[in-house]
Parts: sequence; C-alpha cells; structure tokens
Amino acid sequence: MSAASRFASVVVACAFVAAPASAAFSQPAPAGEGPAAGTAQSGDQSHPHNPPKPPESGGASAPAQQGHEGHAQPPKTPPAGVPPLTDEDRRAAFPDVEGHTVHDRAINYFVLFDRLEWQSGGGANGFTVDTNGWIGGDLNRFRFRAEGESAGGDLHAAEAHALYGRALARWWDVVAGVRQDLEPGPARTWAAVGIQGLAPYWFEVEATAYIGESARTHVRLQVEYELLLTNRLILQPLVEVDLYGKAIPESGIGAGLSRTEGGLRLRYEIRRELAPYVGVTWSRKYGGTADFAREAGEDASGARLAVGVRVWF
Repeated sequence: MSAASRFASVVVACAFVAAPASAAFSQPAPAGEGPAAGTAQSGDQSHPHNPPKPPESGGASAPAQQGHEGHAQPPKTPPAGVPPLTDEDRRAAFPDVEGHTVHDRAINYFVLFDRLEWQSGGGANGFTVDTNGWIGGDLNRFRFRAEGESAGGDLHAAEAHALYGRALARWWDVVAGVRQDLEPGPARTWAAVGIQGLAPYWFEVEATAYIGESARTHVRLQVEYELLLTNRLILQPLVEVDLYGKAIPESGIGAGLSRTEGGLRLRYEIRRELAPYVGVTWSRKYGGTADFAREAGEDASGARLAVGVRVWF
C-alpha cells in the first residue's frame, strides 16, 4: 500500500471515531430545558461537560469544600494495659546492624576451641586441643588452625596452619597457606590448599591437600555434624581421614591410607559460648603407619574416653 493510501485510511478512521462525539454535541436539548446545542452558552448548566457549579457559600455543600480533610482518621490508641510506643522502643526493635545488607569493610573475628579435652584409654592419659578461627571481612579472611595431643606427659603431635580464605559461594570458602608440623619427628613445613564449608543436610566439611619437601603429599578430610536433641543438648559426631602419597619413616607415617579417627561427643550448652561435654573417640592406623606404631610398642587402634569443654568467642 502506498503512503497516500495509508494516509487516506487514517483520515477515514479518524472521521468515524469523531462522528459519534460530534453527534452528541449536535443533539437538541429536551423541550423546556434550554436552547439547542450550538446556541448554548459556555456556562449552560445542561451541557454534558459543564457540571453544576457548587454554591459559593453555606448550605450542604460546605463539607465538599473541605477536600480530603474529612478522610483523616482518628489517632490509634494502644489496647488497655499496653504502654504507648516510644522512640526508645523503636531503636531497641530496629538497631543499627553493620555489615548484614551488603559486602563492606567491617572487620569481624571468631575463635573456637572445638576440643579442649582430657582423654583416657589405651594405656595412657593425655590432653587434646583443637582450635580454629578467623579475622576479616565478608569475603576475605585470615584463618588459623592448631591441634595438639599429649600422652603420658609428652607432646605426641602438634601442628599449626596459617591460611588465607576467600568466600567462593554462600556456604563455602577456598583456603590457601602453610602448615607447620612440630611433632612427631622433625619440624616440617607444607603448602596447603583446600575448601571448607557447609554441605547439604548441614554437614560441616573441611578438605585440605598439602605438598611438602621431596614432593611429599598429604590429604586430610574432616566431616562433622551437630544433632540438636534439645535447644541445649547437642550430639556431635566427627570423622577424620588422613592419606599420604609417600612414607615418612622419621615421623612414623606410611604411604596410602594412614589413619582414621571417629568421635561422638555429647555437650550441654550452658551458654552458646560455653559447653562442657563427654564423649568417646576411636582411632585406627593402617598399613605402614600401623607397622611403625607396633614397632614403637603402641597400639594400632583403640577407643578413649573424652571429657572436655567447648568454648568460642
């Protein structure tokens, strides 16, 4: 269709639309109600678009002059026995919370002594300490871990981590840094990289891979869960697995699957930050690690009773 034809169609359509409106204005007024359209004055009360003018004063039209003032609702009063709401109440209900809406530069910290316990069994009593924590912001944090075990008054095992952590997803962090072994055997340094976080069904997972001198490798997997029997009584199972790529005879470690440890601890939270507990642990050594333990006169497996306290701040 040409431009001229399209223009003509538009004109015809506009004429049809305008015709009813013009007819409405051209209809004669009913008899006795004033002159016909076309002769009506601009102020004619009978014109469809000229509503009657309200009286200038007095009469029943007074409320109409008040506009929306008549819609104002009376102030609400609290029920009987309820004190009126004050600004202090509002401030207490809606405090200024920093760092929960967006990623910002607020610095926070957390320190947890997950195991601070005395163990008995296997022919020797001793103490165990397992602590970890972090300091930093929402995305970037410095993390540390430290573990130590004593048996018969002697330090049996000790290690410490210094790690940089970066939030990878909502519940997961990737970590990288160094680990320093103090016992058993000579001191040894490892490079560390891993991932930690909260898996589906609320399992806390910590998986770390290490590489040390002479291309020695080590992988550690730790999984724990917290089962709330009540709001204060919590059962915590824990499983830890160690694997080594090469044997380390001077430290009594064999290649392959080296050790597994399981624990079941029942704690009562006096406060969320303070919870004494009792539990039982079971450990077993495998392969070359078990052989080294037997040569040293130690048991390759055994259960121990644990009594301790869990603290965080």
